[in-house]
Amino acid sequence: MKEDFIHYLWKFKKFDFLKAKTTAGDEIYIRSSGMHNTQKAGPDFFNAQLDIGTQHWAGNVEVHQKSSDWFAHNHHTDSAYDNVILHIVWEHDVEVYRNNNTPIPTLVIANYIDAKLLENYHQLFTKKEAKFINCASYFPNFNSLKIDFWLTKLYAERLENKAIYIEKLLAENNFHWEQTLFCMLAKYFGLKQNATPFIAIAQSVPFTMLQKETQVEKIEALLFGQAGLLEETKDDYQKKLQREYQFLKTKFKCSPIAEPVHFFRLRPLNFPTVRLAQLASLYTKQKNLFSQLIRVDKLEDFYQVLSVKTSPYWETHYNFGKTSKLFMKKTSKKFINLLLINAVFPLQFVYGRAIGKPFDEKIFEFLKQLPAENNHILTQYHKLHNHLGNSAMHSQALLQMYTEYCTKNKCLLCTLGNQVL
Repeated sequence: MKEDFIHYLWKFKKFDFLKAKTTAGDEIYIRSSGMHNTQKAGPDFFNAQLDIGTQHWAGNVEVHQKSSDWFAHNHHTDSAYDNVILHIVWEHDVEVYRNNNTPIPTLVIANYIDAKLLENYHQLFTKKEAKFINCASYFPNFNSLKIDFWLTKLYAERLENKAIYIEKLLAENNFHWEQTLFCMLAKYFGLKQNATPFIAIAQSVPFTMLQKETQVEKIEALLFGQAGLLEETKDDYQKKLQREYQFLKTKFKCSPIAEPVHFFRLRPLNFPTVRLAQLASLYTKQKNLFSQLIRVDKLEDFYQVLSVKTSPYWETHYNFGKTSKLFMKKTSKKFINLLLINAVFPLQFVYGRAIGKPFDEKIFEFLKQLPAENNHILTQYHKLHNHLGNSAMHSQALLQMYTEYCTKNKCLLCTLGNQVL
């Protein structure tokens, strides 16, 4: 029996706690089960309050599969466990004592579990056949309101995770909001395949130059040069950018990033050349982009601000030196949605918190208006329940559930997993 299941049983009192007794026969009355310790260091529950027999206790609770795990984990030599008032185990195979040789009361929780609950637990975690997620067979019967409640909480959790990354980036940029937005946009202009080199490019260029420069070729020269895409000469335009980059490189004392950008298995419209050209056009057109985006109140206005097309050269090229059919390579509405979901809205969230003016409600409303993203993970969820996948907030929440709960078997921490049990 896994310890996290025993944690679940104790935390949510999913056992016959009114009849619970220690191995010595003393009745246990739970005033407070304590605060669950999710940081792994120290006892599993802090500050519990229990009546054991006629004695009132206040202290910590430790959980193990077997009593002997107390010694296997070296708790008998760790002073952090001196204040344990109850040892909860699935199997009692040895008595455990404090440093002063007084026995620690032990609860064998397996004696107080409903058979149906145990059966549901085993069914949830026993994979008899290949299935998308543990609760796949139960999913169609989940209540839509309960799903909505859980998905809202999951999106808030995902937003918090993104906020941690942004706050770190903001500190690295000396709390320069415009520069941090540039780094975030660069990351997602690079998409999954080029996110790392693109953000490295953004962090390597002098942002003051981007804010002042009005010629797209000079911004292209800097971005392409930092990406290592100007080391060959395939046509006159590339040669022109090379000359410009040599000047800028000397002026700003910068050098190309170490990690190369990738073209492999990318559609031509997602080539790093095209995406860098679009990013260069955006920062030629918009000089105080963060200040504009932070004031937007209507979803349509985001599209107006972030909609750009490349410079003329890229209308007939996907890469240097190879002419293609004329095609205007604008940032599509779908691509702008990706930027809003992953860069703009999370940065708005962090900014709102920093100035004491939360943007949470506005962000949630925008996300409910955006269509759901589409990938193989979301398609699988949608097959399980027709209530899923109707907005970007749902799709972001489902991705959070899949990566942080389903794939890690954290069903006991999931509202829907709890419903199965």
